[in-house]
Amino acid sequence: MGSMFRSEEMALCQMFVQPEAAYSSVSDLGELGLVQFRDLNDGVTLFQRKFVNEVRRCDELERKLRYIEKEMSKNDIKLKDVENQDEIKAPYPRDIIDLEARLEKTENELLELSQNEVNLAQNYVELTELQLVLENANNFFTDREVMNLDVSNGNGVDEGTHQQRGRLGFVAGVIERERVFAFERMLWRISRGNVFLKRADVSQPIKDLETGNETYKSTFVAFFQGEQLNSRIKKVCTGFHVSMYPCPSNSTEREEMLKGVRIRLEDLKIVLNQTDDHRRRVLLSVKQEIPLFSIMVMKMKAIYHTMNFFNTDVTNKCLVAECWLPKSDLQTVNEVLIKCSRESGCTVESFINVIETNEAPPTFNRNSRFTQGFQNLIDSYGVSSYREANPALYTIITFPFLFAVMFGDMGHGAILALFGIWMVVTEDKHLSKKSTNEIWNIFFGGRYIIMLMGLFSVYTGFIYNDIFSLSFNIFGSKWFNMWNESTVLENEYLIMDPKSDTRGIYPMGLDPVWQLAPQNKIIFHNSFKMKLSIIFGVSHMIFGVCMNLINYKHFKQMVNVFLEYLPRILFLVLLFGYLVFLMFFKWVKYSAQSGDVTLEPTCAPSVLILFIEMMMMTPEPTPDPLDPNPSPCIYTMYEGEKTIEKAFVVVALLCIPWMLLAKPLYIQFTRKKNAGKETEAHHSSGGGDHDDEPMSEIWIHQAIHTIEYVLETISHTASYLRLWALSLAHAQLSDVLYTMVMRQGLHGPQYYGGIILFFIFAFWSVLTVGILVMMEGLSAFLHTLRLHWVEFMSKFYQGTGYAFEPFSMKQILDATNEE
Repeated sequence: MGSMFRSEEMALCQMFVQPEAAYSSVSDLGELGLVQFRDLNDGVTLFQRKFVNEVRRCDELERKLRYIEKEMSKNDIKLKDVENQDEIKAPYPRDIIDLEARLEKTENELLELSQNEVNLAQNYVELTELQLVLENANNFFTDREVMNLDVSNGNGVDEGTHQQRGRLGFVAGVIERERVFAFERMLWRISRGNVFLKRADVSQPIKDLETGNETYKSTFVAFFQGEQLNSRIKKVCTGFHVSMYPCPSNSTEREEMLKGVRIRLEDLKIVLNQTDDHRRRVLLSVKQEIPLFSIMVMKMKAIYHTMNFFNTDVTNKCLVAECWLPKSDLQTVNEVLIKCSRESGCTVESFINVIETNEAPPTFNRNSRFTQGFQNLIDSYGVSSYREANPALYTIITFPFLFAVMFGDMGHGAILALFGIWMVVTEDKHLSKKSTNEIWNIFFGGRYIIMLMGLFSVYTGFIYNDIFSLSFNIFGSKWFNMWNESTVLENEYLIMDPKSDTRGIYPMGLDPVWQLAPQNKIIFHNSFKMKLSIIFGVSHMIFGVCMNLINYKHFKQMVNVFLEYLPRILFLVLLFGYLVFLMFFKWVKYSAQSGDVTLEPTCAPSVLILFIEMMMMTPEPTPDPLDPNPSPCIYTMYEGEKTIEKAFVVVALLCIPWMLLAKPLYIQFTRKKNAGKETEAHHSSGGGDHDDEPMSEIWIHQAIHTIEYVLETISHTASYLRLWALSLAHAQLSDVLYTMVMRQGLHGPQYYGGIILFFIFAFWSVLTVGILVMMEGLSAFLHTLRLHWVEFMSKFYQGTGYAFEPFSMKQILDATNEE
């Protein structure tokens, strides 16, 4: 919990590692994930670093693995995820040769099979197209046309043949169906209508080996006369990517050729099936090893990439690294280095030294599964400065509570809580699955936040006595009806008097009788929830301002307590803290059972009016002596109220120049006092190192901060009214949904009302979960996030640090799995 309160202490260290133990040392440190290495070769290109050849070998291994995985996906072979990835260690350098040999053998075998399959598939497609041409040739050649053909030169494929005068030649082939009409027009133009084209569409699609898509094609025969047209037609066929095939004009020869083609196709089918079976056997033989090899190569590449950050000492006998690591883990890291040195047989053990630096260390907060979601909310706004007070610790309670103030409903909160509890209970199963659904991962990452938001909403719903817009009568209403039935039903403006119609105070939460008040139910809830939102808001902001004391004490800036903290807390407490005091004082002082007419609720002054008069310094009104019916009410809550309020306003106004002038004047006085003296520079990430900042900028910044704080104190207090607004909106939406949907089924006819209620309840449930739980829950979540980021954290949180990013094998594997 100490590191949750503020980030851990970090140390910048130099690590001296023997070359023989460097690989195993980095591997073990990567498994621990405790060290963030710095690049000592920042000015050196990647191609000039010491272990660039090893990184290239890993890249080549990754390429081979990707190729094998791609071939597996083509053959519908699914790779299983490795369950215990942390137990798979990076291979030793001497084992890389065996790994390379195994992958190279598998790759070469697959490449050979793929090339053979491509050649066989090409032959198969060509024979299939030739078969289609021969089968459709009988429809192309009529008896009259055959009589005019030059039988010896009829196929038109041999360009060296000479066609006799008066004899027709022809070209047969296959073309894509979508190009047929353009092809026909082109033939018409180049021959001026002297080409006779006959075609037939193929009903079955043919696979295109270049694209892998199936395309529909057409067979054709183009008849022509003359050698010049022959060469022109063949050029057009080449331009349209037409596959030309020999086709005898004699029907007997065509039948003989067709039989031979069919036999060859059957043989090719057998060979293709055998090739595919052999490929599948090769892939299945390495199916279990490929996921392991991928993890091993990934870790090995990460190790060599990290070792490229290292430098060599002056003797070139030792590798030197610089790294950030938590001070509490120094002993653990040192033990790892010593162990790896001994296992590698080094005569000199590796060791680590802590070095002094003025550089700002990274921020590192140890988190569990429970606290990680809350820490992510804070880090999304900005990573905390080094050793700055961490708001995530307090957000664990304040975030779900403020959410519940807006979302207070026992029924809706129970749905949210059950969903969160289900994710928490089954988290191990979901973590092992590693879903790629981004929306689900967001919900699952905040499972503990959702669970607490639901539980807190159940609590606030109990305080509001609200469950699906209904109320529980647990303790019995403290209001009783002293009127008869006719008086209650006939008198529209009948009002019950709390002085005579109540018997004590409802033990906890709201009295359920308010659910039956049609006229002033919303008015009562408005007043109650609006005051609660102001109380919670001012308390939250006061807590945020008080958090500065923790930072000032830790960074030894106690002078800022007088320069900044006191004027800020006085300005906030004397104005808005006093407003909260008036609310509590009014609740305690005025009561219907007081017995004094001046202390009854009818004489209770408005807190808002009192606060406005306080800010305007309005004097206390005096009763008119000529008024025949003077009011017995007193316009102040206690004696000397106006004097105290004037004093509060005056002190609050004096705090403004105090905030504006005190700190710049102190800095200016300190600089004059230390003029001519050498001061040692120091780093203070908690805020406030102004040694190198000009006084003009200090005055400007202080003026901006003062104006910002004064204005935001007012605006932020009003901003907390969103707690009231969203709570009221949520309650009213729930009431409208129940009245317009659910009640219609409850008031249905007697006999088949149950059937109607079944369907209405389903419709009401869908709307409840979709609108009131999901949409309203998301809205309340975003408003709660804003209240923490802006209204609370701006009072003390800088968030100018950078995160600690250790060399961790687990993080590398998780990032790769997400990609």
